[in-house]
Amino acid sequence: MNLQEFNSHRRTIQTKSGTIGYMDIGEGPVSVFVHGLGTNGYLWRNVIGQLKDERRCVAMDLPLHGQSKVTDDQDLSLSALADAVEDFLDAMDLSNVDLVANDTGAAVSQIFASRHPQRLRSFTLTNCEAHDNIPNEAFKGTVELARKGELAPVALNMMKEIEEARSGERAIGLNYEFPDKLADETLRTYLEPICGSLENARHFERLLSSLDSQHLLDAEPGLKALTVPTLIVWGTGDFHFELSWAHWLRDTIPGATEVIEIEGGKLYFPDERADEFVPHLRKHWAAAAAAV
Repeated sequence: MNLQEFNSHRRTIQTKSGTIGYMDIGEGPVSVFVHGLGTNGYLWRNVIGQLKDERRCVAMDLPLHGQSKVTDDQDLSLSALADAVEDFLDAMDLSNVDLVANDTGAAVSQIFASRHPQRLRSFTLTNCEAHDNIPNEAFKGTVELARKGELAPVALNMMKEIEEARSGERAIGLNYEFPDKLADETLRTYLEPICGSLENARHFERLLSSLDSQHLLDAEPGLKALTVPTLIVWGTGDFHFELSWAHWLRDTIPGATEVIEIEGGKLYFPDERADEFVPHLRKHWAAAAAAV
């Protein structure tokens, strides 16, 4: 699915958490996809491209990302982002969904799932923060720059010098196995909302500065009681989140039974390796439906 087709199915909706952008296509059982920091719903285009003829696929943009807006005083903590997921589902009148999440969006989704397990038919987590691993070791330098107010100029430069976003020290491309295959169009689609202006770049600094492991730790009692069928799919080549965190999630969530490894996959493997990922989703969803 290319950007033009994806954008043709993009909409916005007013929620208690502000204007939320989303992509909505297909009919049938509802899958909701949540991205992480620095990307947006477009991350899921290749997964959705394979599923749109068999189910309804909804990819939301977290606040500040994609077509979702923020205000100057808006809370951008993990807990508030989990509220945004709830508010989006409320505004869309969605329940009993198959929730699929990546990166920090999966941390946000863990908080949401711990609060509202009854709203999920199934849960799928891919490489993400867990327990107290936020910010993760590889990302701490970026967060420190944000807390010093020094990240915005770096981010703005990526918009001017797109190659910096592909292969620079803090590049999005580092989260791909094959960054050379990343289209400039894709990089700009990710970057424009978070650093297309100094104002947005400052909001992004504020979001990163608010990352706090306590929000995930507070969700753990709910995770330890979560019996929703949960699939964990992990790229083994990710330098942010080691495979041991997938095992931690499996051992913590009662509804999780296995970890599927995507050999060599990096953080954004759902984009690059959708062909391998989608069959696992189909199998997981079929098992969850059969168990009802």
